[in-house]
Amino acid sequence: MKWSVCLLIRDHSHILRGFSELCVYPLGEGLTLIPELRAQFNQRYMPEKYAALLALLEQRSGAKADFRVAETPIFMRVEQLEEMAAAGAELTEAIIGNRACIAAARRAIPAGYLVTGETPHPNFLSADFALVRDTAGDLVPRLVEIQAFPSIYGYQSVLCSGYRDVFGLDKDLRVFLGGMEEEEYWALLARTIIAGNDPENVVLTELDPLQQKTRPNFEVTSARLGIAVVDVRNLQAIGGKLHYRNARGRLVPIRRIYNRAIADELIARKVRLPFELTHAWDVEWAGHPNWYFLISKFSIPWLSRSPLHHPVVPPAVFLNDFLEGPGRELLAAAGVPLPDAIGPEAVYRELLLKPLFSFAGKGIQFEPTHAQLEEIPAAQRANFLLQQRMRFVPTIETPYGLTQAEIRIMYLWPDGGSLTPVLTLVRLGRGKMMGVDHNRDQQWVGASAAFYVRR
Repeated sequence: MKWSVCLLIRDHSHILRGFSELCVYPLGEGLTLIPELRAQFNQRYMPEKYAALLALLEQRSGAKADFRVAETPIFMRVEQLEEMAAAGAELTEAIIGNRACIAAARRAIPAGYLVTGETPHPNFLSADFALVRDTAGDLVPRLVEIQAFPSIYGYQSVLCSGYRDVFGLDKDLRVFLGGMEEEEYWALLARTIIAGNDPENVVLTELDPLQQKTRPNFEVTSARLGIAVVDVRNLQAIGGKLHYRNARGRLVPIRRIYNRAIADELIARKVRLPFELTHAWDVEWAGHPNWYFLISKFSIPWLSRSPLHHPVVPPAVFLNDFLEGPGRELLAAAGVPLPDAIGPEAVYRELLLKPLFSFAGKGIQFEPTHAQLEEIPAAQRANFLLQQRMRFVPTIETPYGLTQAEIRIMYLWPDGGSLTPVLTLVRLGRGKMMGVDHNRDQQWVGASAAFYVRR
């Protein structure tokens, strides 16, 4: 095993009270997840503080989260976060700049969901990364997914402040990227969502928002920005405009929609909206619906090969290309181990089968057999991808053993502005799947955040 010696910068030594300024650790572990801060947090942790955290989050957000919040944040070097943030931005620019990729993704948008007035770029972006071992044994980031759809921007800010206040984390530990302060973050979020409109004419739309597990995020966003949260099925079309009824029952015209309604949920539940989604309505979109499809898992096979190839992207192909085209050869050439025999019982242990347009890990299948791949009707195979399986490295020391982390970089891209990484969202888990829905019955797992030491 390779080892590294790290001399902590003296300006930050007060953060690590009770620890030596000289630390030695295995290369690829401490370089990413600061061991001194991890040990300090674990030593001071008390279950009573976790209960206090949950109570504080419910109080500050105005609703109880229907997902598991982890007992701990993680502690990282800012350089590692900046590396991930830069990779996500590069991948986004590559996708948008590749006309063939965008055209192919647009053709894959389901009937009835190609919305007019498409914006030049998405307003929101999330890039999820796993920490895996490379051939040299070092921890490196690998892309899990990239999605042009809003994450829980409001609640995540509350979660970060909750960790800081309840556990007494040092003020020099930062969460907002690029040196941004909390007020700057909220100002940029308001600029992205409201875009200079009267907040009364801006709505956050979702399907059954009061029943969604992300309701606390909606409540925080509504309270902080002064916008209404509306069930998308309650919008009313009058002439060329969409309207909603405010808390006093008055019909209010909508100038801008902060879209949180997920297309695959609308499709799966066969929801019929009271207005034609594809009509040219006199409305702006904060998060135009088309971008949910244009930058998504659909992009990964494109990003995994030339000319868009980036080293953080694992090899991936569309299922139809794997079964009927050159996909198998492309994966083999990229070094993905595949079974020699191609029969019904062949198991692809190093591949994941993923539906393109699903959310929160729905429909992912580990180690599919050849028979299972062929069971998918030929007409639907273009809506699935096969991606090299990435084995998350457990790196977070907890009382229940080492835990894995999936790190999401969250970006904002206001109209007329630039793509800006702003905050992280972390999922902690000890199973195959990292989503919070898959880690409900364990401790020291769930939704979390990354704190870093500024330079």
